[in-house]
Amino acid sequence: MTADRPGPRPARAGLVRAIRRWDLVAMAINAIIGAGIFGLPAEAFRRIGVYSLLGFVVCALVVTLIILCFAEVGSRFTGTGGPYLYAREAFGSLAGFEVGWMLWIARLSAFAANCNLLVGYFSFFVPAAGGGAGRAIAICGVVLGLTAVNLVGVRHAALLGDAFTVAKLVPLLLFIGVGLFALHPGAFALPPRPAFGSFSVSVLLLVYAFSGFEMAVIPGGESKDPRADLPHALLTAIAVVTVLYVLIQVVAIGTLPDLATSTRPLADAGARVLGRAGGAIISAGAVVSIVGNLNVIMLVGARLPYAMAERGELPRFFTAVHPRFRTPHLALYVTAAVVLVLTLTGTFVYAVTVSVIARLLSYSATCAALPVLRRKPGAPPAAFTAPAGVAAAIASLLLAAWLLSNITGTQARDAAIAALLGLGIYFARRLQTGA
Repeated sequence: MTADRPGPRPARAGLVRAIRRWDLVAMAINAIIGAGIFGLPAEAFRRIGVYSLLGFVVCALVVTLIILCFAEVGSRFTGTGGPYLYAREAFGSLAGFEVGWMLWIARLSAFAANCNLLVGYFSFFVPAAGGGAGRAIAICGVVLGLTAVNLVGVRHAALLGDAFTVAKLVPLLLFIGVGLFALHPGAFALPPRPAFGSFSVSVLLLVYAFSGFEMAVIPGGESKDPRADLPHALLTAIAVVTVLYVLIQVVAIGTLPDLATSTRPLADAGARVLGRAGGAIISAGAVVSIVGNLNVIMLVGARLPYAMAERGELPRFFTAVHPRFRTPHLALYVTAAVVLVLTLTGTFVYAVTVSVIARLLSYSATCAALPVLRRKPGAPPAAFTAPAGVAAAIASLLLAAWLLSNITGTQARDAAIAALLGLGIYFARRLQTGA
């Protein structure tokens, strides 16, 4: 019996297959274009200057290799869980649980990072939201609102995601279209090459801006035809996002002389090109973009504990489905409570780093699963075969190791603590169930 076919449990749970192909494309784009692109252009430029353009390209290549692995492995499955499901099928329940746990940590920390950046951009319109009680009220409003949207049904959440995807692309395209005609060529003069370590750390941070695509694969049990639709959605999304990101960085460098010190780089660049109205448009676009991204995080964040509980690795109450809306409401409430605490107590940069480490670990597991599933007897067949798939998997693993080698001791410690906490929960659950 495979991890994708755990007997009668999915039927008992009663989730609805309501996510269509273009919903998945919108979900993937929405998940990738979140908060990162509104904050990291300045951080990357501060570290490596004009070479940040090369950093974006290198990061896009790294992520594309990983996505090829996801496209093939994901085309084998129809259940909920994404990388958790893949690792469980390829390497067993312990590896699967640990991947699912770390991916859940990545989602929680990503929500905290993005929501903190959201209130920063929202303070452009409501200065009181920038700190103190106003910040807390704004964060609580966002978390409670998105919890309500995701409670009333996955179709509503998917439609909201479609709307946010269109709404976030319009100001970004305006920013690019106008900004390309206001570039200062002198801003692109090449300084001495940055140190390899600085370049590596910059690419590591940029992974945050390019990642999130895995959120489209997690609600596979609610997709109409995930085996056929996921590869199309992932490859379309990374192509669109890469072009957008490189052009955005070109405009930011070419129009904003103090890019390295900006805390709202796109809004500041927009204000220089279009005046205060431009800053307001980009800030509004950032708010819409981040809220759309947070909506996807909330949706998939509830599905991970649901999928793990479905297979007996977390308490069964996580599998509870709302009798009217047919959504995993208890898993949703727990996820919402945790992200609320993390957001109120965390900061953007630290949460970004924790999220990237957790994501890279889960990405590595999926890449490693590709050659294993190709050889494993009885593994679900692939509906999509990645070109040079084994080579892409090996290259992805090496690149992930390169990026992870640049984390600090403190960051490694915190990631290890999170992983060990997951192991404790796993073995405690096994003792409880007598497995």
